[in-house]
Amino acid sequence: MNWLTKSVLPKIKAFVNKEETKQNLWIKCKSCDQMIFEKDLNKNFNICTTCNFHMPLYPKERMKFLLDDNTFEQIDYSTENQDILGFKDLKKYSDRLKDSKRKTEQDDCILLVKGKIESFPVVIAAFDFRFMGGSMGRSVGNAFIKGANIALDQKCAFVTIPSSGGARMQEGIISLMQMPRTIAALQMIEDAKLPHIVILTNPTTGGVTASFAMLGDIHIAEPGATIGFAGKRVIEETVKEKLPENFQTSEYLLEHGMVDIVADRKKHREILSNILDITLSNKN
Repeated sequence: MNWLTKSVLPKIKAFVNKEETKQNLWIKCKSCDQMIFEKDLNKNFNICTTCNFHMPLYPKERMKFLLDDNTFEQIDYSTENQDILGFKDLKKYSDRLKDSKRKTEQDDCILLVKGKIESFPVVIAAFDFRFMGGSMGRSVGNAFIKGANIALDQKCAFVTIPSSGGARMQEGIISLMQMPRTIAALQMIEDAKLPHIVILTNPTTGGVTASFAMLGDIHIAEPGATIGFAGKRVIEETVKEKLPENFQTSEYLLEHGMVDIVADRKKHREILSNILDITLSNKN
């Protein structure tokens, strides 16, 4: 009995350990409920191999296929004194920040990097929805402005990849002030005649949509992404009308001239390189 309990049983428990099963071999698509082998999903850029549903792809993973090899360089930005208001709802804002930082291994929801796409230098600001719903607070504004300034210094394209619920309520008016701050930063990019390219992902809503996300020179959207300001239900209750089924989707916005391209994630690097070639090849 000792041999069984001391040797065999621990091995069996280790084999079916819950911590290991959490990592999963299979992932269920939220759109079609198909079970997908995780390795196949990763190879397909987190796109469902059955229905083409674009699952979340977090910034560092996205950079691996967007940027040229060995060109990824992360840029630090100011995150000091984020909880100026000492905000608390069901949980302290400071505790929410700690949890999100631990979960994402980032200082805030924005990852700021510089690198190259087909040898064209770029600065990219990409959002991580896991960090408090990709909400925009002062640190995000700081990162955005720093990214714009680096793009100006290097005379390169500024690429933004929002995935956000909008302004961060825990920072109150400070959060709302990031809207004009990001717009002012983009005005510098425009004045320098440098391209600002936006890749709209699911979801892009609220104050992020109402500021920099819709101020690109070119807007590329992932298929099926929700893009809008207020929620569909809120709009229906306000206008007292039933909205189209595909309202606020990438495809709906393409039909109505709000975005330029709807393209699978797998094609984004090629599309970006073509845009950079057209807009920057003749730059000194």
